[in-house]
Amino acid sequence: MKSRKKLICLAVAASLVMGAAFTGCTATNNEADLKQTVAVVNISKVDAFKEEFGEEYKAVITDKVFYKSDLMTAYSNGNYQYQQDSYDVIFEGLKDSLVSGAVTTQYATVYMLKSMGDGALSEYLALPTEAKKYEYILGGEDSADVKRVVYSLQSMLNSVLDSAERRYIEDEDEDDEYSGSGTRSTPTGIDSTVDDYVPEGYGVYTGYEGYLLSDIQTAVDNEDYEPLDGTTKVTRQKAYASFLKSLESNYVLTEEDSKTTDIWKLSYVQETYVSQLQSAIVSQFNDKIKEEQEGKIGKEEDGSYSYVEKQYDDLLGGQSKEFGASTFESTMGTLSDTKFILYSPSTKQGENDTENRTFGYVYNILLPFSKAQEAQLKTLQNARDSEIYSEAQYFIERNKLLKNIQTTDQRAAWFNGEKDYSFNVKEYNEERADKIAYFDNGVAGRDYLFFKNNLADTLKDDETKQYKPLEKYTGLYTYNGKVKKNSEGSYTLIPNKLDIDGMMDEFEAYINYVLGGGTHVTYNRNDNYYAYKESDYTEGATKKVDYSTLVYGSGKVNFTDGSRENMFLAESDRYKAMSAVNELQYAYTTDTGVLSQYIGYSVSAYETNYIKEFEYAAQEAVKEGAGAFKICAGDYGWHIIYVTETFDISGELANGGSEVYKPQFTAERVEQEGTFENRFYNWIKDSHLAKEVTLKNNTVLKEYNTDKAVKVYKDAYKNIGK
Repeated sequence: MKSRKKLICLAVAASLVMGAAFTGCTATNNEADLKQTVAVVNISKVDAFKEEFGEEYKAVITDKVFYKSDLMTAYSNGNYQYQQDSYDVIFEGLKDSLVSGAVTTQYATVYMLKSMGDGALSEYLALPTEAKKYEYILGGEDSADVKRVVYSLQSMLNSVLDSAERRYIEDEDEDDEYSGSGTRSTPTGIDSTVDDYVPEGYGVYTGYEGYLLSDIQTAVDNEDYEPLDGTTKVTRQKAYASFLKSLESNYVLTEEDSKTTDIWKLSYVQETYVSQLQSAIVSQFNDKIKEEQEGKIGKEEDGSYSYVEKQYDDLLGGQSKEFGASTFESTMGTLSDTKFILYSPSTKQGENDTENRTFGYVYNILLPFSKAQEAQLKTLQNARDSEIYSEAQYFIERNKLLKNIQTTDQRAAWFNGEKDYSFNVKEYNEERADKIAYFDNGVAGRDYLFFKNNLADTLKDDETKQYKPLEKYTGLYTYNGKVKKNSEGSYTLIPNKLDIDGMMDEFEAYINYVLGGGTHVTYNRNDNYYAYKESDYTEGATKKVDYSTLVYGSGKVNFTDGSRENMFLAESDRYKAMSAVNELQYAYTTDTGVLSQYIGYSVSAYETNYIKEFEYAAQEAVKEGAGAFKICAGDYGWHIIYVTETFDISGELANGGSEVYKPQFTAERVEQEGTFENRFYNWIKDSHLAKEVTLKNNTVLKEYNTDKAVKVYKDAYKNIGK
């Protein structure tokens, strides 16, 4: 059974281990001790409340009482954060955190209720329970916000019951089941769902009437809940009983609770539901603050974005003053969705300097020497270092090893690792398989892809948008080899072996496939590469190495739209090609460090710390612009170097540098997802609005977190841990 990412509520997860956590902190650890009052919060007692909301809204606020058990739960949820502090400091901080949260929640509740207009207060007060009242503020039980809360809690309960049920499932073949090992980096965002996704018909599975497995819709198109292998009504009912036992041991199970099989009626579950509804109201309150502020930074009546343009100009001006070659090079390593580089310094060293130097980023697909070849290479290096071989002779002998390098698909761990990410695409959707997956022109056996959830929308060709697509990763490159699934769950893999020419055939073919077919890749190979003589590696009397002789091949992906402003535009050829090459990195490179980089390794226009062969080839490729690639030799093997971005001079500024972008902050560009303008605007917006939300919440705490609103009983927790 493939594991899946679950949404866990820490409060309930902690309740399963709370007893152990309590034992280490308090000597008494009994029900009466844990029910001591720590703090009481009621912001309606503050004078500012009446001034802001009016006397009538005081009825909305009731005392929020925190008990010693609440402090213990908070400690259990995050004790790893406090190892360096004394218990006095820890629990004083936890108390402050709980109180601040309650103040914010009470304020957000009244604020949102008042914003609903006349009549809302009386309707709210007439509702019978806390849950119904909070549901009302969120838009009612059928609103998207409430449905998300319900789904979150149901998913958490299933996860907790799964953990308990594993102890009761007896599988005769359990000892023979395959437990994976081995790892390989995976793209960011695996199995991540869209923010507002809520499935239809989801429910909790306890094994009792109304909570049977058949009551949870697990259609192939959905699969929001995947039961454990070997689950039965009996094992699930045992898991439910274990869950009740954990609640009882932590004094949160009432006598009435112990008699019900309706998990949704458990007082602890309802309290957790109310708590999550409150959190949703705080989120809605924060969103409202953002909405009120967004107009100040968004499109103005004349269609301009003056606030964003000013932020852009300020950042550009600051970078133009800050960036020299060295500071720019260090800044390149910080490029991200929230760290933009708008200015590139001049690479000219003087009036007579005409050399074309360019900064940029590259992907690196490293095809390594085998263990036996590494041993041979070490012998060659010893011969060079002892001057038995000249540098030129060393390169000639190394080329003989390079010629015999054979690489294979490196994604075995995605089959046989700790988690199985693979699936047979033809079995999953035979009708569409050949339309959306790369099979190397139908070669038998290449049937497996990875990350089905993130590809589901493409594979199903429907309107469902449950999972987020992976960024900079196409996902349609099938495992290059034969795959056989074994009875115990492991896979037997027979990868196809590729030399450098076979690898470049794959490289060209897959990029052409992703770009819609036809020929988009221009590639020239040095057919005389292995016939070099010693003299071919020297240059003039200085015997300086000519690293151009170590470049095996060069090429370019020809974009219909190669502008850097659109490099993250999903429909652009440039983005598609970059995504295809990135996927080939995941499939073949043994240089796994590049897999964690935003758009690859940064390449300086000057001397680097890379090996000289790589430095030369990467810098030459960068000069040719995005989409250029080169294959070069090195002491680690073959390097396939692909340029993702460059900082060539496109528009000289007065101080000799260049503005990287020439943005047009129009509604069309700002609203088109993936454009530079869209990404920059979203960064400015998110940053600005986050500050406004923080400012508003801090103001609320300053005005309402006072002695009038908060009563603290320090004696209730002063001896914890002593």
